[in-house]
Amino acid sequence: MTRLRLTKEQARRIAVRAQLLDAHRPDDLLATVRQLTMLQIDPTAAIAPAADLVAWSRLGSTYRPEQLRDALEVERSLFEHNALVRPMSDVGLYLAAAADWPPYERHRDWLRSNDAFRRDVLNRLRTDGPLTSRDIPDAATVPWASTGWTNNRNVTQMLECLMMRGEVAVSGRAGRERLWDLADRVYPADVVVPSGPEAGRIKNERRLRALGIARARTTAMPVEPIDVGETGVPAEVEGTRGVWRVDPAALDDGELEGRTALLSPFDRLVHDRTRALELFDFEYTLEMYKPAAKRRWGYFALPVLHGDQLVGKIDAAADRRSGVLRVNAVHEDVPFARDMSAAVDAELDDLAAWLGLHAVKRG
Repeated sequence: MTRLRLTKEQARRIAVRAQLLDAHRPDDLLATVRQLTMLQIDPTAAIAPAADLVAWSRLGSTYRPEQLRDALEVERSLFEHNALVRPMSDVGLYLAAAADWPPYERHRDWLRSNDAFRRDVLNRLRTDGPLTSRDIPDAATVPWASTGWTNNRNVTQMLECLMMRGEVAVSGRAGRERLWDLADRVYPADVVVPSGPEAGRIKNERRLRALGIARARTTAMPVEPIDVGETGVPAEVEGTRGVWRVDPAALDDGELEGRTALLSPFDRLVHDRTRALELFDFEYTLEMYKPAAKRRWGYFALPVLHGDQLVGKIDAAADRRSGVLRVNAVHEDVPFARDMSAAVDAELDDLAAWLGLHAVKRG
């Protein structure tokens, strides 16, 4: 197949449009999640929870977090699975691997040793669900051993294993705690589950549609891959090495009508740090896990998109006690022109208003 030849500008336009970050804002949460394929859940809320911040950056201030909660818990048009929110219409794609879960012998041994515990969890959910993990007694025969935070967290580990096996599902949340129930009470009764290879192909197609341009193979990532296999069409991008894959439906059709956007550190436009560097010349690291003295940009710095360029980071935090959005620093990767500064200030004002804060306070 003949390879496309793209400029970096064309590649960036493809990526920005695919992520719904051009001037034509979507107006529907479900349609937005279908295009993006997922929203990531993360408990960090220095400004707002990651899923809400990504939704706001697309939909604007008409978006309210209650919409996401209703879609998950009332309408069931979205579902939570493995720390990601996805369209319920895609649930079969993520049940396709359920029969083969878990993939590692250590996990399989642990489940076999705790089969009575597994049956107890399912019986309790059948009788009393939905329940939080703390509502379920730990009846493990063999404790879960880990050098990390999951050590001896037997109930949580069992629930997450059963989620991946398609036996239980997240029904909702009580605050930040997940509510668990039997999967057949959460997922539709008529779910079509494709074969594993077919599910993999469709997921690659969905992911490429959401990214616009990606690599066929790259570094393995936890939770959600960043590569797309052989789907799409091959392309070369000036100034980069190797072959890219491009969604043919996203090919550049002229000038980008762009806008300025403040992005979550978990935003898929920047989540693949290597791609962000190759296509946008944008260096970024989420620094909340670093000691304060070693941070370059801040605890939860927001990448700044302007048109088809990532131009800086904003170190900001929601000070809800004082009722202000604090902007500790604006890091300009390129000098901000007057119109760029004005657009960033307007986005900060919109963000503060959406958060219900009274003002933006610098310094």
